[in-house]
Amino acid sequence: MWYYEKKLQYPVKVSQCNPMLAKYLIEQYGGADGELSAALRYLNQRYTIPDKVVGLLNDIGTEEFAHLEMIATMVYKLTKDATPEQLEAAGLGAHFVNHDHALFYHNAAGSPWTATYIQAKGDPIADLYEDIAAEEKARATYQWIIDLSDDPFINDSLKFLREREIVHSQRFHEAVEILKEERDRKKIF
Repeated sequence: MWYYEKKLQYPVKVSQCNPMLAKYLIEQYGGADGELSAALRYLNQRYTIPDKVVGLLNDIGTEEFAHLEMIATMVYKLTKDATPEQLEAAGLGAHFVNHDHALFYHNAAGSPWTATYIQAKGDPIADLYEDIAAEEKARATYQWIIDLSDDPFINDSLKFLREREIVHSQRFHEAVEILKEERDRKKIF
């Protein structure tokens, strides 16, 4: 099922060490609307979604893991040369004390990732609307991080991720329409 090509979905470069920007990016690593939450949400929901759109959840869910890898690479590159003092000044002192330079799933405020971030109602249309909302929230977060960043290389990668959120939202909208049409079609027994 898996073929792993040892390259990122989109290149990730950084201009310089920037622990503060890394702290903001951690929101997309372990936050409620981040890439881990999205991947797990979609891959979980696919078990109760009709066959007509199950492939969409599988495809987008696995792509979210590629985005998670990109975010992890950004955070790593932005912090790998940071001193403990720089990490503390960026608000990552507690992270450093617990994890050194290792990545850990938490949001920008330091709250650990939790399974309560994942929604699954079991109603396909309700779940897809939840997915649309999740994609739009991720898009907004990427835009806000871009607004805070002065690193043109990071911004390039973030713009790619922001655009993928838009595409995912559009695809989920299409899936809702497919399921509504199926639901509203007369059934003769």
